[in-house]
Amino acid sequence: MHWLDILIYISLAILVIAMLFMLYRVVKGPTTPDRVIALDSIGIALISVVALLSILLDTTMFFEVILLLSILAFIGTVAFSKYLERGAIIHHDRDNDL
Repeated sequence: MHWLDILIYISLAILVIAMLFMLYRVVKGPTTPDRVIALDSIGIALISVVALLSILLDTTMFFEVILLLSILAFIGTVAFSKYLERGAIIHHDRDNDL
């Protein structure tokens, strides 16, 4: 076993433990913004796990998965932020309709 493989396994273990703590924050978070930040952090950690697995398996087949997870995490964070700010994700302005 190469030393880089050992470091990847250690990193995977640390990320999984961190994701468990983040999941606890999602469930028990004192406020909604805390839960949103924890969900975003879980998305970033999941992207990191997939990237480490891609390195470990020496394949580029997971790059599309990483891109998809990145886009979904970004859109989810923006949607939650808009919801917290306005109370609605899509805002309809009835006064300016033609």
